[in-house]
Amino acid sequence: MPSASSQSPQAIRGAFLDFVNDPFYVSDAESVRYIPDGLLIVEKGAIADFGSYADLQAKYSQVEIVTYPGKIIMPGFIDTHIHYPQSEMIAAYGEQLLEWLNKYTFPTERKFRDKAYAQTIASLFLDELLKNGTTTALVFATVHPQSVDAFFEEASRRNLRMISGKVLMDRNAPDYLTDTPETAYEESKQLIQKWHNNGRLLYAITPRFAITSTHEQLRLAGKLLQEFPDVYLHTHLSENLKEVEWVAELFPECKNYLDVYDRAGLVGEKSVFAHGIHLSEDEFKRLSAAKAALSFCPTSNLFLGSGLFKLHKAKSLNQPIKVGLGTDVGGGTSFSMLHTLNEAYKVAQLQTQSLSAFKALFLATLGGARALSLEDKLGNFDPGKEADFVVLDLQATSIMATRTGGLSTRLAQGSTETELREELAEKVFGMMMLGDDRAIHAVYIAGELVHR
Repeated sequence: MPSASSQSPQAIRGAFLDFVNDPFYVSDAESVRYIPDGLLIVEKGAIADFGSYADLQAKYSQVEIVTYPGKIIMPGFIDTHIHYPQSEMIAAYGEQLLEWLNKYTFPTERKFRDKAYAQTIASLFLDELLKNGTTTALVFATVHPQSVDAFFEEASRRNLRMISGKVLMDRNAPDYLTDTPETAYEESKQLIQKWHNNGRLLYAITPRFAITSTHEQLRLAGKLLQEFPDVYLHTHLSENLKEVEWVAELFPECKNYLDVYDRAGLVGEKSVFAHGIHLSEDEFKRLSAAKAALSFCPTSNLFLGSGLFKLHKAKSLNQPIKVGLGTDVGGGTSFSMLHTLNEAYKVAQLQTQSLSAFKALFLATLGGARALSLEDKLGNFDPGKEADFVVLDLQATSIMATRTGGLSTRLAQGSTETELREELAEKVFGMMMLGDDRAIHAVYIAGELVHR
């Protein structure tokens, strides 16, 4: 809950950048909102007012103002796919997906039957997210219900908007990590009733992937979605070619990988599928029609040699799909959304596609909110939304300062709006390619400063 200090209005002054529409489909002029000298008013953890300082200063003359000169203020970053139990095995050497799971992931996740251990890692994980400017995430726990309790308890202490759920696995995994269809159903149901919409917390039904769930377990996951239609479905899809081949062997009656989930009633508007690298035309069409989301995880896809996500295909005009960005720690190699944007740009380049800074930052903010069906609560500075935001330092390192120097002066001297946007795009692109956690100058959760 917001602290007592956040009950009275707070004012933040600085340069603000957010998005009011999707730059993949409309021009920058119609999607990018940049206010070189803006004022954000926060009250009771939410955005009460927002606009230029010149327009709002008289109205809020009695409110003490915190100013961030020379910085850029953006909505908090949103990570649409990450595994908190894999924090300690990030950057594990030398394997592709299926071998990597058996060698590193499953033995690590075994430790999360101990709730105290799970709480230690959950605390480290959430602190690392905040340090990197990520304020909301869709998070895998483990098969153990206590791993979910530990995560949500730590997230609740920090008043974070987080989504998580117990992993469902009843085959093709070590005995120490498997449940049954019945226990998965019952434990998930109890966790939904305990945590979904508890404060800022939300629940995701979480089959690991089709390989580790039987038909019956997937059917019962679909039953849970029918019983609790406002919870999420979070799983993996078409990450690795060997994985896709194995799914075809396990489910010969299904026409493709996505169809496995579809037949169980798991493909809908609040379904988020991580990766989606090796999708057929039919799968792209079905995801678009269902208004489901894909999580693009470039650092993981490159690190595990999984392949190149077809962002241009997912964001096509004729069959648009909601797309967010995922760090996918620990297959992914960084908690930093800036580093993830850096790698996303390179994935596009390898397919002779371009990814502008504005499109990339949209995916990390409003695009991520839309992927998680949270655009009514997060993603930009519209009044009424939750006041989670980050203050970015474009000169955090000497090379960044050399690359982006002079932003605050050059962008304030009578430039046209088009010139402002072009200059800004160049500067934030430099930050996106060179930045890391050092570029995160401050982080606010529900209007409260939580990291600096």
